[in-house]
Amino acid sequence: MNIFLAISLFLIPIFFLLTKGRRSSKRLPPGSLGIPLIGQSLGLLRAMRANTAENVSNKESESMLSLFGNPTVFISGQAANKFVFTSDSSALSSHQTQSSRKILGERNILELSGEDHKRVRGAIVSFLKPESLKQYAGKIDGVKKHLEMHWQGKPQVKVLPHKKILAFDIICSLLFRLEQGARKDRFVTCFQEMIEGVWSIPINLPFTRYSRSLKASAKVGNMVKELIREKRVELEQKGASPCQDLITRMLSSRNENNEEAVTEKEIVDNVILVMVAGHDT
Repeated sequence: MNIFLAISLFLIPIFFLLTKGRRSSKRLPPGSLGIPLIGQSLGLLRAMRANTAENVSNKESESMLSLFGNPTVFISGQAANKFVFTSDSSALSSHQTQSSRKILGERNILELSGEDHKRVRGAIVSFLKPESLKQYAGKIDGVKKHLEMHWQGKPQVKVLPHKKILAFDIICSLLFRLEQGARKDRFVTCFQEMIEGVWSIPINLPFTRYSRSLKASAKVGNMVKELIREKRVELEQKGASPCQDLITRMLSSRNENNEEAVTEKEIVDNVILVMVAGHDT
């Protein structure tokens, strides 16, 4: 009991130091930030795994809480939607959770605003123009081959894992023309470990999912950098079309001074973002 009392006396002051200043002011909606750093994150993660996250958002609407280390307010309804989607950067700016920002990169379009957002978004959108999409139709036809390999003749099929494999195959082909092989297999292994920590509590300790995802993110980033170097050489040697994939399209984008409009860091972060957006949805 004496040991328990000593530990309690040691921890209580630390708890109050961590929670100092976290009480809501009159200008903030009602609610509690909960346990420091963790907040209500665990409850939301459980709801997401059970596919009941909508119930959490309805329950917490217009209230304050803490998610993944960030003070958060849930808002919903017509007025809230209008405020979010029509406000400029002076009233509202887009920021992801600390875990997703560190794992997906700080120069992706979800983190950028103003001219930076416009510049990078323009380079990505050019990849999705109708004349460009026509070139990709044949690649998407790989669905037939996938079905023959993983579905046909099988007495039982686990649909979700195989659909994710198919999505990743198409993404690799469209974004950087990476086809089947050992290199793509290494890519998918690191990628899957990376996205496991996108929605995680940002505690960077060796045994946490967040820490493992950070390491996997660094590996994926290095793989993308290697592909960028290869594509740059192909473009310089006139062996690649500027429209053949997302990386060559972004490398070929130019600003008004005829300089590369997108940095290597921005290409890496946005390629990873597009991969996650196309795969995990």
